[in-house]
Amino acid sequence: MKKIFPNGNIMNDIKEIGYIIRKKRREYGLTQVEAAGLCNVGVRFMSELENGKPTLQVGKVLHVLEAYGFSVTITHREDL
Repeated sequence: MKKIFPNGNIMNDIKEIGYIIRKKRREYGLTQVEAAGLCNVGVRFMSELENGKPTLQVGKVLHVLEAYGFSVTITHREDL
């Protein structure tokens, strides 16, 4: 299934981040157990992240994103 985000590569939702993490993990050919070990987080956390749980610790989410080679940019939306 190919997913197109409404704003191109701009993500505004934890579910979108989880989708990208799962997609990248599968591209690497890793199981959740292997990915969790490489990212130094628990398997439960990895599963919850991939499923878009909204109450995850942001520090751990950023740690996983960094481990996967992603960078995070924050921009201010002018339409607020």
